[in-house]
Amino acid sequence: MANLESVHRRSIEQRDEFWQGEAKRVHWETPFEQVLDFTNPPFARWFVGGKTNLCYNAVDRWLDAGADEAALIWVSTEVDERKTYSRRELFDEVNATAAMLRAQGVGPGDRVLIYMPMIPSAVFAMLACARLGAIHSVVFGGFASVNLASRIDDAKPKVIFSADAGSRAGKVTPYKPLLDKAIELCEHPPQSVIIHDRGLHAFEPVAGRDVDYDGLRRAYWGQTVPVQWMESSDPSYVLYTSGTTGKPKGVQRDTGGYAVALASSMDYIFGGKAGETFLCTSDIGWVVGHSYIVYGPLIAGMATILYEGTPVRPDGGILWQLVQDYKVTVMFSAPTAIRVLKKQDPALLKKYDLSSLRALYMAGEPLDEPTAVWISEGLGKPIIDNYWQTETGWPILAAQPGIEPRPTKFGSPSFPVYGFDVRVIDEQTGQDLGANQKGVVAIVPPLPPGAMSTVWGDDTRFVDTYFSSVPGRQVYSTFDWGLVDGDGYWFILGRTDDVINVAGHRLGTREIEESVNSHAAVAESAVVGVADSLKGQVAVAFAVLKQPEAYESDDAKSALEREVMKVVDSQLGAVARPSRILFVNALPKTRSGKVLRRAIVAVCEGRDPGDLTTIEDPSTLQQLKETL
Repeated sequence: MANLESVHRRSIEQRDEFWQGEAKRVHWETPFEQVLDFTNPPFARWFVGGKTNLCYNAVDRWLDAGADEAALIWVSTEVDERKTYSRRELFDEVNATAAMLRAQGVGPGDRVLIYMPMIPSAVFAMLACARLGAIHSVVFGGFASVNLASRIDDAKPKVIFSADAGSRAGKVTPYKPLLDKAIELCEHPPQSVIIHDRGLHAFEPVAGRDVDYDGLRRAYWGQTVPVQWMESSDPSYVLYTSGTTGKPKGVQRDTGGYAVALASSMDYIFGGKAGETFLCTSDIGWVVGHSYIVYGPLIAGMATILYEGTPVRPDGGILWQLVQDYKVTVMFSAPTAIRVLKKQDPALLKKYDLSSLRALYMAGEPLDEPTAVWISEGLGKPIIDNYWQTETGWPILAAQPGIEPRPTKFGSPSFPVYGFDVRVIDEQTGQDLGANQKGVVAIVPPLPPGAMSTVWGDDTRFVDTYFSSVPGRQVYSTFDWGLVDGDGYWFILGRTDDVINVAGHRLGTREIEESVNSHAAVAESAVVGVADSLKGQVAVAFAVLKQPEAYESDDAKSALEREVMKVVDSQLGAVARPSRILFVNALPKTRSGKVLRRAIVAVCEGRDPGDLTTIEDPSTLQQLKETL
């Protein structure tokens, strides 16, 4: 059995040799000429000159090994449907979708924006784009029109793929009105919109623009679209993530490096085997859904479950029922989902046969120790925390049982993953720190295969955002605090910037502030992430009013709070809505005018706000305490 440290060291010190071996896990139509081109740091090009295709590796490659084996399993507790697609059926659906996109003029390098619920046609659309060499950009179905419009204008898609509506917890969310409004707001509207009408919400198609998915599917059924072989560094998709400014960042992913990284991770980290079943409870609108609902399991020859529903409907045993019914071997979820299940009948953990399940993996936000202990004891299965980001595409820190089984520590995502040269760095000096010293978690470039290659359309922002914050060193900042204990286990201690993590959803506080400030009554605001036992963090807003005397009564303040929340809902979607909007006379600031967000968070969480020598008016913090 290989040693974890030696494998990691080899992946850093003998990169070419290590990744040459891992690249054999995927099909190359044209062999690559060079493993890594790092002549223009921090930009890394992996498997230079090699040609491959994500769709081919996920779908076509597995037909000969068993065309009738399950590939995509759709379960919806929202509309009470289940359907299993074999590898052959998935191939047929993806080809029909590729043919309809091709008929809309989509070709290599064109963008297709996918604004869909968790339904099979969304996965077909992603894989069809990959087949054509088009670049997909999936936008989470909960996003509101303004948010969606900014992504449309940045990606400039030729086609948008959407649906009439989604559903969550039995409540229908109409997508079509949100999409129509977003397109109205756009400077770069799409040529056409393909709408999958699920019959959940009536709508009027826009003449000359909207096209019916079912009609196209019938028209192009049975067609086979040739695979477009892509150079390894060609973009596969753009996925937007909140930043510390209002403008979203389009994380650009390559093709060959991503395929290799996912294939490798499915073995070394997740232990998935061809013919088994993988259950990931994320959403395709997030990076976990891209990597471990769609591409990772399919590239590994596994069946993957696409679940539309919540962890508690029809009851808190639904996820464990899926494990039993489909003999799931590997499950991937988020701490928020497990914290929700803690409120359910504990007997549900013992109701179903979970003998097929080898491990439960957790990511998306820090996994607190009480939750980890509860689910570990309840399931009697290994609980494996792992840490990564939209930008990296796959885990930075994780136990890697496929290389060497090691005990895990609750609260720790274990060890650096091969390929990631991870350090804890002093943010002031740029020096590496020792054991039990808190610093910024950073990665010494080159970033490994599968990590972001740049920010879509903005190389300068890629360098300025990620590689320019540590003095004297060009290293990738995760913008997370962390430390390594004396045993070599890593711990993540929270954000260094203004991005918060609400139930696994990354939200930029600046975006929410801009939305709150857009209300006519608000002069300025500060939004912070406050620890929450269920969601990990929640957003709390403190707003200063232009005319506070007009809102002196509690009723007036409550009415205004509801109004401002509606503004945030309409602009950013319910996922970004603060848990509270509290009105104060002034915000605590430094003498240079910078809002002391860390002090605000400390007050909200009942902690000592620390050194306040830089604060201009200490009474502002006292007012925060009184308001809370």
